Amino acid sequence: MTWHAYVDESKAADYLLAATRVDPGREAGARRVLRALVPPRQSRLHMRHEPDRRRREILTAVGSLEVVTTLYRARARPGTTQISRRRACLARLVTDLAGACDRLVLESDETQDARDRRDLVALTREAGCRDTLRYEHLRASQELLLAVPDVVAWSYARGGEWRRRVTSHVEVVEVADA
Repeated sequence: MTWHAYVDESKAADYLLAATRVDPGREAGARRVLRALVPPRQSRLHMRHEPDRRRREILTAVGSLEVVTTLYRARARPGTTQISRRRACLARLVTDLAGACDRLVLESDETQDARDRRDLVALTREAGCRDTLRYEHLRASQELLLAVPDVVAWSYARGGEWRRRVTSHVEVVEVADA
């Protein structure tokens, strides 16, 4: 089976790169579930400004989706930067996706998209999937499935009740940055 992967990040104390893998045949149904959660006059789903009751509703819906999310965590250490931690997480992600994924969608951030593209050229070549893994940057308002890694990363980074609600649905991979 070939997956599609949707990626977002959390830049809290540790750098978290959340990658949600979705069976392409289940994407339309997952998008319908997510679209129903987007409030009127909003273009996307985001946890930051939601009240706790609504956060719980969103987490329940996301937990019902048939998706797999991996959190790549690069711990903050003296002498490391978010750029180096992101690259290390991307390197591990690409290695894990090689041969199993043909589409990678990263949430767009104009401050890092160009660097990501340069890194991904090298990383996909090194992983042997340069010709089979296509990647693109999209805004969350352009791709509803980017809400899933956003929700998972936010919840995990937030800790407490929020982390407990997603822990059973995610795998955490520790990544050492260069």
